[in-house]
Order: sequence, then structure tokens, then C-alpha cells
Amino acid sequence: MSSAELAELSDKLMLSTVVLYIVAMVAYAADLGFRRRPADAETGAEVEVETKTKTKAKVEVKVAAGVGGRGGADAAAVAVDDRAAAAAGSGAADADDASQRREVDWARLAVVLNVLGWGAHLGVLVTRAAAAGRWPWANMYEFLTAIAFAAVTAFLIVMWRSGARFLGAFVMLAAVVALGVANIWLYDSVGPVVPALNSYWIAIHVSAAIVATGAFTVAGAATVLYMLKSRREAKGGAAEGVWARIPATGTLDRLAFRVTTFAFPIWTTAIVMGAVWADEAWGRYWGWDPKEIWSFVTWIGYAAYLHARATAGWKGRRAAVLSLVAFAALLFNFFGVNYMFSGLHSYA
Repeated sequence: MSSAELAELSDKLMLSTVVLYIVAMVAYAADLGFRRRPADAETGAEVEVETKTKTKAKVEVKVAAGVGGRGGADAAAVAVDDRAAAAAGSGAADADDASQRREVDWARLAVVLNVLGWGAHLGVLVTRAAAAGRWPWANMYEFLTAIAFAAVTAFLIVMWRSGARFLGAFVMLAAVVALGVANIWLYDSVGPVVPALNSYWIAIHVSAAIVATGAFTVAGAATVLYMLKSRREAKGGAAEGVWARIPATGTLDRLAFRVTTFAFPIWTTAIVMGAVWADEAWGRYWGWDPKEIWSFVTWIGYAAYLHARATAGWKGRRAAVLSLVAFAALLFNFFGVNYMFSGLHSYA
């Protein structure tokens, strides 16, 4: 295929990706909104056990009465009651199984669509790279597309490792918004890059920044959910509806911390490798360029968050505020710096 055909295929795959992500987002939201709470299932199980216990006691009483001389009629009644209890228990179990199947169907649909969208998204990057003959993150459109891909990939890994399916609707929303912004306002045709980007360092420095940003996005989604749920609990709101299906605040807090712990060393690597590339391209490791400054500010923010948790024992709201401040610096580093300031990174 020619470069023009590959570029056209990349654009078509982008449309497919957005559609699949939107439907997956709706499916995740349906799973979150209609899935029964674990507490409901436990309550149902307790009621079923209690019913069976009472039925068994009733049967034993009737058997005792029969032994005392009430005859075959009572024995027959015992058998009927026993069979009725078994049928009731079986019916309750069948109802629970049917409900579980409905729950799994929503979840399965969401995950299948998510994975299909991820595959199409990967195809966007691969065909774009083949059309351009370079790494596909040399401008804002490509970079944002790659970050959305990294965020979805990070979410799929987190979901596989810890079962955090509840984040699906929120991560998909972030990915859809990012791809919408990339296509509506940042789209750029396939073309060559400026000489400064024509280097193997783009595969190291920029790739590390993309992976870290994607993981930070997942941690940010978990932190925002933590803040919203903790605020609701502080006001005395009951855990009902969607909020009852989102894990406890402690679980959200730990999940955000673990993902941030993974992403922070990668972000550090991106900064260090960027300094090495800057020395090779511009003859200095650090020049206080706006992008360099805000990359460092972001690093300081996440370092403060991890340090506060490790040494001062910060958890909960105070740690979440630090995490969100760092994430805001990350977003400003991407959007604000590129459009509000001029510098050596303005070619992006």
C-alpha cells in the first residue's frame, strides 16, 4: 500500500476506534449502573439459607409428630413440604444464576468492545507510522492519540490484574474526549518531521513520556472517584445506586497509589533521557525551556505525593489533593505549555 492509502486507512481506523470506545463506555456505564451490589447478593444468600433452615426444622417437627402416631397422611405432608422447599431453593438459585448471567453479559460486552477498540487504536498508530516512515508521535495529534492508547492499555492491565472494571466508563470517557480533541482541533496530515525529531531518541524519550502519562491518567481517574465518594460519605450520603457499586475509598486510594508508583519511575526516565537528547541536539542538558520546567514541576508534584505517603504516612484526602495537583501540572505541561509559551519544544 502507498503512503496515502496507509494514511487513509489510519483515519478510517480512528473512526472505528472512537465508535467502539463510545459503545464500550456505555456498556461499562450500564454494568456499573445495573449490576447488583455484592451486599445484595450476600443478603439474598443469607435469606436463602435462613429459609432452608426453617424448612428443615419444620420437616423435622412433622416427622416427630408422625412418629408419635399421626399416620401416613402427616408423612405425606412432610414429603410434600420437603419437595416444595427444595423447589423454592432451586428457584432462588436459578434466579440468582440468571441475574449473574445478566451482569456478566454487560461486563463481557464492555470488555470485548474495549479490546476491539484497543486493537483498532493500535492499528491507527501502526498504519500512521508506516505511512510516515517514522515513529507516530511527532506532532500534537499523534502524541495525544498515543497517550489515549497508553491510558486504555494501562486500564486493561489494571483491570486484568485487580479487576478494576468500575474504572472502565471513566477511562473510556477520557479516551473518547482525547481522541475527539485530537481529530477536531489537532489533526495534522502525515508528513516529515523537523530535523530535531529525526532521531532514535524519540523512541526512548517520547515513548516513556507517553507510557507514564497514560498510567497517570488511570491513577487520576481513581483519585477523582476517591474524592467524589469521600465527599459524599463526609456529607452522610448513603451508599446507593452507582456509588454502592464503586469500591470503598480505601481501595480507590490504594489503587491510585500503586499505579502512580509504577508510572513515576517511567516519567523520571523520560526526563533523564530528554536531557541526554537535548545535549545531543542542542549542546546542553538543561536550558529551562518551558516544557522542561513544567516536566520538572510535574515530577516534583508526584515525588511529593509519593514522599508524603512513604514518610509522613499521608493517605486519603491530603494525599489525593497532592496527586490531583501533580496531574493538573501534567495536563498543563501538555496543553498549556504548547500553546501559551514558545520554546525549543514548540515544533510539537
